[in-house]
Amino acid sequence: MSSGARTGAVTLIQRFGSALNLNVHLHILFLDGAYTFSGNRPTFHRARPPAGEELNRLLDVLSKRIVRVLERRGLLIADPEHCCLDLEPGSSLDHLQAASVHYRIAIGPHAGRKALTLYSVPPLEEASSNPLLARRSGFSLHAATVCEAWQRSRLERLCRYITRPPIATKRLSVDGRGRVVYRYKQPFRDGSTHVVLEPLDFIARLAALVPRPRVNLTRFHGVFAPNFKHRDRIVPQRTQRTVDGDKPLAPMSWMQRLKRVFAIDIETCPECSGKLRVIACIEDPPLIAKILGHVQRREALIGNTPRSPPVLQPELTFT
Repeated sequence: MSSGARTGAVTLIQRFGSALNLNVHLHILFLDGAYTFSGNRPTFHRARPPAGEELNRLLDVLSKRIVRVLERRGLLIADPEHCCLDLEPGSSLDHLQAASVHYRIAIGPHAGRKALTLYSVPPLEEASSNPLLARRSGFSLHAATVCEAWQRSRLERLCRYITRPPIATKRLSVDGRGRVVYRYKQPFRDGSTHVVLEPLDFIARLAALVPRPRVNLTRFHGVFAPNFKHRDRIVPQRTQRTVDGDKPLAPMSWMQRLKRVFAIDIETCPECSGKLRVIACIEDPPLIAKILGHVQRREALIGNTPRSPPVLQPELTFT
């Protein structure tokens, strides 16, 4: 590879684990190659797939550098036999985060105890060795997920996975005692499938997952960096069309966003399942308030229950 070759990556920092615990880890979309530039013309050179031994060497370098950073900041106690983090809380948020990391209850009469977990399946056997999965002293590096350039739907699914929110509301419920029950997406190796939290501790878990202010959880590197001089030659540019004045054309309509994010489908008629069409989009707050007030007054006058059909009168017979 000639000198000046540049690769690129997009890093997404995730702070949550499957049990609503604080588990900071990185998901990285990495180019499987590098670009060289002849003038302003980019040429992509694809790299061969990594070998298992290469991943182990890379993980060894990464883990040592991370440990050195933690030691310099005074967060890691350097003990060759029993390395541990010094998570003595310095603030209320530090206390919540330390409890979340250790799967423990943060506040309340049972503070410091392990959170209640439910075991619904037998313990799982250790997964077979994956040559593209490296493990070392609590660190892991997974490089087995690959998308070809033409697999756009697969890439979209991958992007949606690594940008997913910390809580899946479909797996969240409340038991008869008012406790919050959260079901894991996949059973853990020890056979646990659910975590049970008191409402106050559930809120504490959520607070521990909130990032600090002004921390960007999405980072762009290399050819994808915002200030890279040849970025416009690599990243596709969206057509600069406009609608409704100077508003840019969104990749999804607001109706599609409502359906995807909140499961609110306003494109289908609830009565006949037919296709609905938007005839107007009203955004003026005073006009919206006026229309809603008129609808409320009309419903108050008419009532919400439909009027019953008229009673048939008996036919009159003349003799």
